[in-house]
Amino acid sequence: MASRLYAWARWVIRRRGRVVAVWLLLLAVVGGLGVTLHGKPSTAFSVPGIESQQAQELLEAQFPAAAGGVARVVFAAPEGGGLNGPATGPAIATGLRTAGQLPGVVAVSDPAHGGAISADGRIGYADVRFGMAADEVPQTAKDALDRAMGPARDAGLQVEFGGSAMQPKTEVGGPAEVVGVVLAFVVLALALGSLVAAGLPLLTAAVGVLIGVLGVQFVSRFVEMTNTATVLALMIGLAVGIDYALFIISRHREQLADPEADLDDSIARAVATAGSSVVFAGATVIIALAALAVTGIPFLTVMGLAAAGTVLIAVLIAVSLVPAALSLLGERLRPRPRTRRPRTPRAWTRRSRPGRAPGTWSLAWARTVTKRPLVVLLVGVVGLLALALPARDLRLGLPSYASQPADSTQHRSYDLLTDGFGPGFNATLAAVVDTGGLTADQRTATLGELGRTLAADPGVAAVAPPVANPAGNLAVIAVVPRTGPDAQATTDLVHRLRENAPAVDRSGGTLYIAGATAAAIDVSNKLSDALPLFVAIIVILALILLTVAFRSLLVPVKAALGFLLSIAASLGVTVWVFQQGHLNGLLDIPSAGPVTAFLPVLLIGVLFGLAMDYEVFLVSRMREHHEHTGDAAAAIVHGVARSGRVVSAAALIMVAVFGGFVFNHDPIIKSIGFALAFGVLIDAFVVRMALVPAAMALLGRRAWWLPRRLDRLVPDVDIEGAQLPAAPTAPEQSGDRVPVS
Repeated sequence: MASRLYAWARWVIRRRGRVVAVWLLLLAVVGGLGVTLHGKPSTAFSVPGIESQQAQELLEAQFPAAAGGVARVVFAAPEGGGLNGPATGPAIATGLRTAGQLPGVVAVSDPAHGGAISADGRIGYADVRFGMAADEVPQTAKDALDRAMGPARDAGLQVEFGGSAMQPKTEVGGPAEVVGVVLAFVVLALALGSLVAAGLPLLTAAVGVLIGVLGVQFVSRFVEMTNTATVLALMIGLAVGIDYALFIISRHREQLADPEADLDDSIARAVATAGSSVVFAGATVIIALAALAVTGIPFLTVMGLAAAGTVLIAVLIAVSLVPAALSLLGERLRPRPRTRRPRTPRAWTRRSRPGRAPGTWSLAWARTVTKRPLVVLLVGVVGLLALALPARDLRLGLPSYASQPADSTQHRSYDLLTDGFGPGFNATLAAVVDTGGLTADQRTATLGELGRTLAADPGVAAVAPPVANPAGNLAVIAVVPRTGPDAQATTDLVHRLRENAPAVDRSGGTLYIAGATAAAIDVSNKLSDALPLFVAIIVILALILLTVAFRSLLVPVKAALGFLLSIAASLGVTVWVFQQGHLNGLLDIPSAGPVTAFLPVLLIGVLFGLAMDYEVFLVSRMREHHEHTGDAAAAIVHGVARSGRVVSAAALIMVAVFGGFVFNHDPIIKSIGFALAFGVLIDAFVVRMALVPAAMALLGRRAWWLPRRLDRLVPDVDIEGAQLPAAPTAPEQSGDRVPVS
């Protein structure tokens, strides 16, 4: 691999202008398509085959009036007031009449005649139902509905909006995300020691992210995808794009520190060595993200493929646009020689002792870890297991409006409905009954018996009368739980209500328990079932890829175990924060609740790829030294000393980029950003920088053992560049370029 990348980089250098032009042209074309022909992202996390989705499809086919999106308008009078006053009642009626005339609206409920006013008369609601799916309701209709409620506001009422049609937009690019990019630039400047070199990874990463994200937007015209898919592509593409460029640029500047190093050869060698690690690590990220398809969940598959495509672009840019840009910048990236006058001859002798690695913090850290490896290993493992303990209580779900920002209309409507009608009102379930095979008398008897059975459950607060479609063969019964949508008791209630299905089935009907709360429970169960298979695939994949990369059996096993520790610790801290409610004020989390259902799968897929990035970059330097010297102990110190600074900088960049998304208002993006930021922090600084060298020190030469039979089967990919030709020396004239033939 290294030899081919070396030849490829020489080809890119000769045609650097054309390479840059091609990427800019691609950006212009994809950007134009993404801006002008983009689709509309979905806000629904639907999964084919689950019971709630089957019920939704049945409603769309046989009872369209009950399947459209709903905007729930919530009214609240001041303390001591009411909704039926001489001014407030007519104002509400006027607003609802206007709402009923809006395009797309098929029905508007009347709170005065539908039991939709609280017992004290202060809080009420009206449902505005659209003739289209919730995620298809245009923003113009929502804005018009908001304006229609002007008379109610003028009458002194508080008006808020909830319901399935009022899902807020997912927005990125706020101050927190910008601060994350600025911090990444600061880390790059410190790591590379040059503002020009620090700006280059940001520039090339921006090109890759724009192509990836705008390409995803264009594809959304043909493939249904959620808002989260675009944000995940942006998040992952930006982070890996910066890191991959950093790996190559740092290796190039390290080689240019030798004043006799040839510029073009240095670029080609950086692409051949660090670029090999980038290609190999990028391939693991792509495969891990694409492996989300094994979950059998379409929206998660599309999400993984969108992010994988952006990572692929980042890899291609790292091995083409980055070397072309390095060639154009030329000698401006060569580090300036540092000359220090020693205080004493003895000090000079101590500094210039031959064969001694640079006295950096990473060298000191490597020696500290390898001096007491067993202590470091035990402390690290015990600490990670302690962080992982809260993961035992992991509960999965989808965020309700309680998780929206406290100042959002969705959160305020949630609180008002809870105050007026109880916590379970926001978790209302829909019992959908298919009575197509029954007579009219049998339907009445079946629905009556079912209503009494549902009301008898101790977890049910109220059961509404059944509402049938015009044909009379499908009915919907609203069931209000006693607990909120995020409570474990509500999940248990859904399972108990579904136990009533056999009784309905015996009468000739079919019962489905549906609604937003039931759908969130179904999606969570589906993802929980897929999680063990996905983890097994990822671990096996790690063992195979690292065996090929390092021609060793114990190194892959160590890496996989470290990865599992990182995942466990990350999930544990995520549960501690988002589910158990710690640090809510600091991180601006309005309400504790279950962890986002697809977060563990995403965390495993993304963190696996990033962990392998650091593993490959760190251990490849160890293997490179071991191949040249045969000294296993010295190879560990050399690998950490040479790569520790770059790996640390790359991890800090990832943490800065992901951490910027922690302060996004969207609860899903917030939790994903936090889990990834903490996961990278733990994996890089605890697992890769501490546990890996400690374990390697304990293994010694055995770390590089590979059975002979397996040695003949495993291909030699040479990511360390051992087969590259000897480096030529630069010409005597400073600044001259060596022509490439």
